[in-house]
Amino acid sequence: MQVLHRNEVHTSRFILWLSILTFFSVMNETMFNVSLPDIAAYFNIAPSAANWTSTCFSLSFAIGIAVYGKISEHTGMRKLLLFGMLTYGFGSIVGLLCHTWYPGVLIARFFQGVGASAVPSLIMVIIVKIIEPEKQGKAFGLIGSVVAFGEGLGPVIGGAISGYIHWSLLFALPLLSLLALPFVLRTLPNETSERRSFDITGAVLLSVGILSFALFTTLYHWIYLTTSLVLFGLLALHIRRSQAPFLEPFLFRKKKYIAGVLTGALLLGTVAGFFAMVPYLMRAVYHMPTSLIGSAILFPGTLSVILFGMLGGMLADRWGLVAAMLSGLGMIVAGFLIVLFYTDLAPWLITGSMILTFGGLSFVKTVISASVANTLEPDEAGSGMGMLNFACFLAEGIGIAGVGGLLTKPWLNSPLIATVTSQAAALYSNMMLIFIALVTFGGLLFVLSYKRNRQ
Repeated sequence: MQVLHRNEVHTSRFILWLSILTFFSVMNETMFNVSLPDIAAYFNIAPSAANWTSTCFSLSFAIGIAVYGKISEHTGMRKLLLFGMLTYGFGSIVGLLCHTWYPGVLIARFFQGVGASAVPSLIMVIIVKIIEPEKQGKAFGLIGSVVAFGEGLGPVIGGAISGYIHWSLLFALPLLSLLALPFVLRTLPNETSERRSFDITGAVLLSVGILSFALFTTLYHWIYLTTSLVLFGLLALHIRRSQAPFLEPFLFRKKKYIAGVLTGALLLGTVAGFFAMVPYLMRAVYHMPTSLIGSAILFPGTLSVILFGMLGGMLADRWGLVAAMLSGLGMIVAGFLIVLFYTDLAPWLITGSMILTFGGLSFVKTVISASVANTLEPDEAGSGMGMLNFACFLAEGIGIAGVGGLLTKPWLNSPLIATVTSQAAALYSNMMLIFIALVTFGGLLFVLSYKRNRQ
């Protein structure tokens, strides 16, 4: 029998507690999506408003990832992790206490996103600094599995709690993650940090510009679009003049890098919007309860990300990135076509669509990560991959908000597809035409940018 040394036991426990933090952090991304129709009904609001329950979390999560990544360069990880998890817990308590007041729900989700983003932002740095090099591969693999499992289990847990108890209790689950915090902090060493300036102006311009654009995708008021464009213009001027800008200017000079980031953001944002739309579809067309939507419709799809993830990597290594991307896009489009033509035929077809869509998404994520990484020098990898994660999380929030706005538009209710006979299903069938167009554009952008790179 092998006896572990004391430091090996210490490391194993640290990875365990870190995995618990990660699990609850990523589960919150998908847990509320299945409950959006319940939230809309509870407050008697349109999907365009209800979807901001997820959008607030996604936007603050994306911005938090970028901010924590920058601050970690000159502030100790212990302080940032403690701040993030306490903010996460604060948001959860606000949600429990204010669940009858919709602005309070949005405020709670905002703080949850700000807090939860500390974990994925810092976790890779923590593993590199704390775990011995020969054990880092195992740690990264375990965290990756926990992330996939948390995202997959989120709809099941969210559907069960919303269906059998009440959606407001979803705010209570993240509080369990605070139990792991003392053990993680006990393991982290004390750090000495180098004091450097932080570009607050750049962070504010970017954050408010993003919020204005997200409001435009929901409300379609041109004032929000104009505001966002003005703020982004000011941000561009600020980046040129600042010595240490919030966004690294050299990244914007890399055409292939920008193309890869835009492709990833467009495709992940589209699939996130589709994921947010499905609970409304199942409720309106099949009158399915929330618990069943989470377990029978959404869970098989999110679980397929785990099953297809390794296959996507093998395919990319053997056939090249472009071939792997086209395979993933083919699966996503096939899933969208099922909903387009057979929206109201049978619920198990929607399950099949989810499996194909998320299976294809796992291919896309692998290809985008590898493609973007290939455009970066070793000393650019941290900033470049951090910007990719920021853009993709941001796009998911905007995608969810945009779909909420589209679901309220009367011009999408006109039946266009002959195989869809239900008036209630016409709206969701027509939405797939928009999704397919966005995915096709993203695929063309990638192929045109990377067709010469077959590695």
